[in-house]
Amino acid sequence: MTGFRRTGGGAAVTSGPTRASWLDAVRLSVLGLLPTLAQGVVIRRPLVVGLAAALDTNAWGCRVLDDLRERRGPGPVLVTFPGRKGLVLLSADDARRVLDETGISFTTANREKTAALSHFEPDGVLITQGAARAERRRFNETVLEHHAAEPWFHEACRAAVREEAGPLTPGHELTWKRFHAAYQRIVRRIVFGDAARDDERLTELRDKLRGDGNWFMLHRKRHRLRAELFARAQRYIDLAEPGGLARAVRATAATADVKPVAQVQHWFFAFDAAPIAAYLTLGLLACHPEQAARARADDAYLRACVLESQRLWPTTVAIVRDTTAETHWPGGWVLPAGTAVIIPCSYFHRDARRLSYADRFEPEVWLDGRAEAEWSIAPFSRGPAGCPGRDIVLLTSATLLAELLDRDWLVTSAHRLGPGRLLPRTADHTSLRLRAVTPPSDGFSERPGFN
Repeated sequence: MTGFRRTGGGAAVTSGPTRASWLDAVRLSVLGLLPTLAQGVVIRRPLVVGLAAALDTNAWGCRVLDDLRERRGPGPVLVTFPGRKGLVLLSADDARRVLDETGISFTTANREKTAALSHFEPDGVLITQGAARAERRRFNETVLEHHAAEPWFHEACRAAVREEAGPLTPGHELTWKRFHAAYQRIVRRIVFGDAARDDERLTELRDKLRGDGNWFMLHRKRHRLRAELFARAQRYIDLAEPGGLARAVRATAATADVKPVAQVQHWFFAFDAAPIAAYLTLGLLACHPEQAARARADDAYLRACVLESQRLWPTTVAIVRDTTAETHWPGGWVLPAGTAVIIPCSYFHRDARRLSYADRFEPEVWLDGRAEAEWSIAPFSRGPAGCPGRDIVLLTSATLLAELLDRDWLVTSAHRLGPGRLLPRTADHTSLRLRAVTPPSDGFSERPGFN
């Protein structure tokens, strides 16, 4: 089957699904899908990111979805994209259902996601189905100490961050290139241990293969490069005294189906979205001195600032699932197995009809329960497939920002991140530039302007 069917003659309901017209499908493809694909879904293309931010292309897609919801109601919309049918969700309740039923009626191993990630992590948990997925998920949670209040590796993580943060503050202007290079050294140390700090070939291999993943199944698999990447990763796991998460990998029992080195590659890849959010958080705090002052004094608030940056500009523009069985929807409609289901994060995170803070920097929503109550706000996904690495990512970014916030910062590029206007829906982290100014403690320091 290729689309909805009705199981009975029940009356139509406003929350039930509808089929998009060909014109709506074209608008969604041109104004929503194409800008996202052009920027790169696995690794960003800086020039295209800059153009997308200048045009604020995420706002285009949001306007199309707003128009669909206005005309057709909040029910999901079945859209025919080139070569594929997808159910686009417009309701927060539907988004919660899909996230909550992942592993039952929906799978993270979406066809397109599998095609992209299989270039560099073909056995990663995110694109695994069946019994093997449960084994790999348990392994991930065990190594990452997902449910521990204070995992063993947190102190080593803090030490690595503090060492790498030192060179970023004094002297030269802070650019994305400098910030990203420091963050990559941190990630290599956290994942593979201190011995991998300067192994830039690891990152180079990963990013070459991620670039291939941007093309999904259209790019050939480069097995030689992937084998080299896995061999280098395995060497760090096999060290007599491995460090970082590699130490826990070596100490954790695993069945043959787990393929530990593939799970390590997933952490190495997934961690790379973190510096984007952290760098934009620093830009936001440079333009919001009151929030910056509170972030310096309150670690929980600083983490909330990082989460708020990810809400404003989600590094995962859409959460995608495929149905694993027939799913039933209001109005007596049934969606067949194998259909893509799309949760447009950049739309839900900025839904002004539901969120009074949609286009403002308001970290407080992560502390007073408002953001947690909205399941459609999911920077680390939610439900059974929620990211087990959430805590280590937030710890890393917050620790790095805490080190940098011992000074005030001034945005020296043309970014508009201040409170004087609604924040743009699309942000270009690659061209953001900042300069450290005098320490904030003396009361007479140079204050960041409102850009």
